[in-house]
Amino acid sequence: MQGDTSLLDDHREAISKRMRAKLVEVDALVKQRRHLPLPEQGRWLGSVVRGHLAYHAVPGNTDAVAAFRTQVTRLWLKALRRRSQRSRMNWTPMNRLAARWLPPARVKRPFPNVRFDARTQGRSPAR
Repeated sequence: MQGDTSLLDDHREAISKRMRAKLVEVDALVKQRRHLPLPEQGRWLGSVVRGHLAYHAVPGNTDAVAAFRTQVTRLWLKALRRRSQRSRMNWTPMNRLAARWLPPARVKRPFPNVRFDARTQGRSPAR
């Protein structure tokens, strides 16, 4: 049906293969940067997650965006635990680090029909 803009038609999902590839890339880079100071690591990982959100945080993809942020946090924790022979990092301080440096996983843009309706009200001037 043309013109029908139900919410189910606008369901968009990220390709899981592409997300896994990005997580493998992030894992390798986190391992390289694991001995840097925590604020430096946090700023870098925050920019990685912000970039992912800027592209993928659309309606219908919130589960995949939240999963990406969770997996980045898990990879960061894994790298921090390997900084010494005695692992003192557990999920309590890790959740504080993630809340401090990683942006929350939220939808950044509205559905396309909402966005386009707001831009042109009434008849188009191109007619």
